[in-house]
Amino acid sequence: MSALWIFAVVFLVGAVSVRPLIALLRSLEYHQYAYEDAPSTHAVKTGTPTMGGLLFLLALVAVIPFAHDRFALTVIVAGLGCGVVGFLDDLVKVRGGRNRGLRARVKFLASIVVALLVALSAIGFSHGANFVLQAMSLHLFVPTAWFFVLAVLALIATTHSVNLTDGLDGLAGGCIVPPLLVTAWWAYRAGMFGVLNVDAAVLAAVCAFLIYNRYPAKIMMGDVGSLALGGVLAATTIVLGNVLLLPLIGGVFVAETLSVIIQVSSFKRTGKRIFRMSPLHHHFELGGMPERTVTHRFWIASTLFALVGTAVTR
Repeated sequence: MSALWIFAVVFLVGAVSVRPLIALLRSLEYHQYAYEDAPSTHAVKTGTPTMGGLLFLLALVAVIPFAHDRFALTVIVAGLGCGVVGFLDDLVKVRGGRNRGLRARVKFLASIVVALLVALSAIGFSHGANFVLQAMSLHLFVPTAWFFVLAVLALIATTHSVNLTDGLDGLAGGCIVPPLLVTAWWAYRAGMFGVLNVDAAVLAAVCAFLIYNRYPAKIMMGDVGSLALGGVLAATTIVLGNVLLLPLIGGVFVAETLSVIIQVSSFKRTGKRIFRMSPLHHHFELGGMPERTVTHRFWIASTLFALVGTAVTR
């Protein structure tokens, strides 16, 4: 089955499945709890069904028969592994009745375990002592150990960056689409059709989910969704050898993470905040920009980053 057919089937099935999923999550009382430190306007989000990212995990499982090779299976393992970590985090939140999931240390260590498994799987692709990393049409040969470390860091950083971005209705879902389109294009050009099929299935699930997740959201993806999406994006660039371009095509996620790092560092050192609130999307919200406007402008920014990433690899 071609990637286009996979996209069409997963999108249609996903679009039909979201409503029953919303009903199921509501019956289980798996509700969103607004962050205590978020803008006051977010209070209305409390009670919205969460963990809708389970749809992405189902798409990853469904595409296994069309994975074809270890490259694609590694991407699937990354998405499912990160998604399971997010699922456990969400479960602790809904069971505890507040927005406090796994301890940060536990969540981080679990992410490291998944990242190590993905990196070890990627090393199995090597036919020699070095790995080839592609960046701007240049081929860079790096030692196995360096590749291993880079792969682990990329997966951990991306999953948590996407997680930080998931703070507005439709924000993370809309921002992940352009970079995934780029990685799907890279996979097609490289003849890695198994990876292309996986990306197509995830893209279709995200597009179907956005029908109900856009403002005002009827369902939230939860950490199970944001971590799974970050895992798929990072793992795809790892197996394609384009991990050095990940910060470019995922520029919005990088900006969101940097805003948190800068804010925390500045406050600890000087007692002053650089932004009204971090992550960055809250800064614009508190500046008077409507949530929907912030989301749409971030989507545009993500698209521009993706276009630049496509242009430099032509």
